[in-house]
Amino acid sequence: MSAQIIDGKAFAAEVRAKVAGHVDRLKEEQGITPGLAVVLVGEDPASEVYVRSKGRMTVEVGMASFEHRLTADTSEEELLTLVEKLNADPKVHGILVQLPLPPHLDSNLVINSIDPAKDVDGFHISNVGLLGTGQKSMVPCTPLGCLMMLREQLGSLSGLDAVVIGRSNIVGKPMANLLLGESCTVTIAHSRTKDLAEVVRRADIVVAAVGRPEMVPGDWIKEGATVIDVGINRIPSGEKTRLVGDVAFESAAARAGAITPVPGGVGPMTIACLLANTVTACCRANGLAEPEGLTA
Repeated sequence: MSAQIIDGKAFAAEVRAKVAGHVDRLKEEQGITPGLAVVLVGEDPASEVYVRSKGRMTVEVGMASFEHRLTADTSEEELLTLVEKLNADPKVHGILVQLPLPPHLDSNLVINSIDPAKDVDGFHISNVGLLGTGQKSMVPCTPLGCLMMLREQLGSLSGLDAVVIGRSNIVGKPMANLLLGESCTVTIAHSRTKDLAEVVRRADIVVAAVGRPEMVPGDWIKEGATVIDVGINRIPSGEKTRLVGDVAFESAAARAGAITPVPGGVGPMTIACLLANTVTACCRANGLAEPEGLTA
């Protein structure tokens, strides 16, 4: 195996340490504590785990954590009223409504009711539009984490050939926009792409975000390319299951210059970037300089 393994856990710990440093300075110099409000509707087990760890890490970096847990039968009106209250609360700088919501709630309506300046998930239609037109926005956490890892690994990305496999609104599309912003030549590929293997083979940067286990074999990877695997797929392994990415790790690592593992690659960066976005939102709300190294 020749590729350098990109340690997402270690890098996420560095990002959280930077966030904690910014939070300390905001408290000392401005008397401001950045605050993150997380809203969980219902009892989805995976969402419970996310919300718990988000809350824990928010407190660890010195920020204020506001958790709102609502029952699964909460009405749309009640949820929108809570979002309105959080929009108006000066102690809350970031608002995250944990997805998926129960089926009777309109996710788009709820997300677009969040003040775009507090939308630390970067899903509000205004932030999507701002990112798509190269303006200052809140950037979705997973693509932001991927971009930070690529910059750390490669320095300048200018002129590199990047292929994003997957066209979701949460990862694929914003990732492509971020890479365009770094002056990459960007292709968005997906399940309907003709001769996907050849498209991927020419890429200096491959970001795989399709949600299909080990869909990208090693022989699709150009020698020395940097591979960012966003996929988290659970597959059977004897009596139990194990996690794998969208890329066949062993065979890809034999050709790539650098690659993220699953687990322990992109995953830890998502919460770290959520905290980074909250500090950025706090600085913008107070007319202060944005934290260096934590934004797109």
